[in-house]
Amino acid sequence: MLSPNLTDYTSVAAGFSWEKEQAGLSGLPNGQGLNMAHEAVDRHAAGDLKYKTAFRFIHKDMLVMDCTYQDFRELSNRFANVLGELGVAKGDRVFSFLGRMPELYFAALGTLKKVAVFCPLFNVFGPEPVFQRLSRGDAKVLVTTKDLFEKKVRQLLGRLPELTYVLLTDVDHDESQQIRSLPRLMEQASDAFTIPPTDPEDPALLHFTSGTTGMPKGALHVHKAVLVHYVTGKYVLDFHPGDIYWCTADPGWVTGTSYGIIAPLVNGVTNVVDEEEFDATRWYAILEEQKVNVWYTAPTGIRRLMRMNIVPKDQYNLENLRLMLSVGEPLHAEAVIWGEQNFGMPFLDNWWQTETGGIMIANYRSMPVRPGSMGKPLPGVEAAIAEVTDNSFRLIDEPDKDGHLVLKRGWPSMFRTYLHDPALYHNSFHGEWYITGDLARRDADGYYWFVGRADDIIKTSGHMVGPFEVESALMEHPAVAEAAVIGKPDPLIGELVKAFVVLKPGQQANEDLKMDITAHARRKLGPAVAPKEIAFIDNLPKTRSGKILRRLLKARELGLPEGDLSTLEQP
Repeated sequence: MLSPNLTDYTSVAAGFSWEKEQAGLSGLPNGQGLNMAHEAVDRHAAGDLKYKTAFRFIHKDMLVMDCTYQDFRELSNRFANVLGELGVAKGDRVFSFLGRMPELYFAALGTLKKVAVFCPLFNVFGPEPVFQRLSRGDAKVLVTTKDLFEKKVRQLLGRLPELTYVLLTDVDHDESQQIRSLPRLMEQASDAFTIPPTDPEDPALLHFTSGTTGMPKGALHVHKAVLVHYVTGKYVLDFHPGDIYWCTADPGWVTGTSYGIIAPLVNGVTNVVDEEEFDATRWYAILEEQKVNVWYTAPTGIRRLMRMNIVPKDQYNLENLRLMLSVGEPLHAEAVIWGEQNFGMPFLDNWWQTETGGIMIANYRSMPVRPGSMGKPLPGVEAAIAEVTDNSFRLIDEPDKDGHLVLKRGWPSMFRTYLHDPALYHNSFHGEWYITGDLARRDADGYYWFVGRADDIIKTSGHMVGPFEVESALMEHPAVAEAAVIGKPDPLIGELVKAFVVLKPGQQANEDLKMDITAHARRKLGPAVAPKEIAFIDNLPKTRSGKILRRLLKARELGLPEGDLSTLEQP
């Protein structure tokens, strides 16, 4: 078994500096700056990894296509030249609206080479979410398929005067000056391209976050963020030479870009990309057949696997699998323990946000895992717990006190603005501290524990109840597969705790089981915190990134507007 890259967390954290870590990157030739695509592709293609597989694309029929670092240097060069021919300039926004196909990935890297800004969209978005993002993002170029264009984009063209070009990946001829054939443009373009000087602070990536109402927020990241992708790939994902890596996230979500494109390539490993959506037996087959070493997935996928009557270590050859990680929604202790029992290793949870651009708090391969904990801050990242009100800000030094999770400015992948909303960006900080909007606590040993989103906290009978704590307790009941908790207005106690429970296969929803789950929760949590109401439900509403949409459950319970559903996972 390979030794971890991070063998001693305490000593590495104590001696860490971003400047030292930057020595692991090459920078552009002749000191002309720092470019994500150069660090991810070109420097490897110019060296010993030239013919190493960069991407392994698995099509829906399980056929496999390998592309080397040299292949992707040439493909991304061609796309950068296409953008040049179309008049795309530094800082212009290039959007993709595609499934997980090669065009998405070489478009991303070619855009970064051109020092334009890349913004990926989920291919399940409907027309209005697409319009909101293209409009707010000032899209100049959109790369998509003929089918998606006809169903969801053509009707929007009259409302998007700044969208100059639509590049279709699967047509042979241009329809018009605006609607062009990408294969034809790629064929005509040169496979040689020189990346222009790139300032580390030049914008690189634009990711939209969905709010509960109103327009989505566009978080803008710069080329310097690649340093966090490199460091987290080394210390959290524990990449080693020759690794086969699989991130199940779609690039329409920030994880699918930061850790499904940039981080694995920067660290020179082979990146598996599966075109298909979740299927348990397919996932296990990929882990086995592709000899995956490092697997990064989301709690929603893990919970689905937990509901299957499959013991993977008994039914599949997973001897190559060294490390499993999870992100998206905090991982309940039961899932961590299930991983240990069924794979022979735990899932390592980590925490970050679209705004942070990369992993900020993590469990590490060399560090004892405390199931249910987020872990400890990435070396180079200063986290804290704070008491935050409209008029005050105070860091909380005592352990085991709930408060706002805050991060001190200075990590390279911190978002630089919310596009077109500088006031909202300004209000996300208190001096040097970024206020994440999450509540957490830190124990005496420095491990962080998620409590809940600040706007999800339930106020009941004078208690402040975090949904995650209640959900974790409910999932310890042998009949419960998943749980989500909301606060429901009550005239006597402010809010009562209501739980929505998904049962494991073979369990029958009835009053006796409801009473048994209630009794279990009361024993674990006490009567003031345990749910007063339990409803059985077939599936919890979740985003494709694995986040449970508690606010949607609450809106439906109370008959309120459901808000933005553009990232809702399709059942």
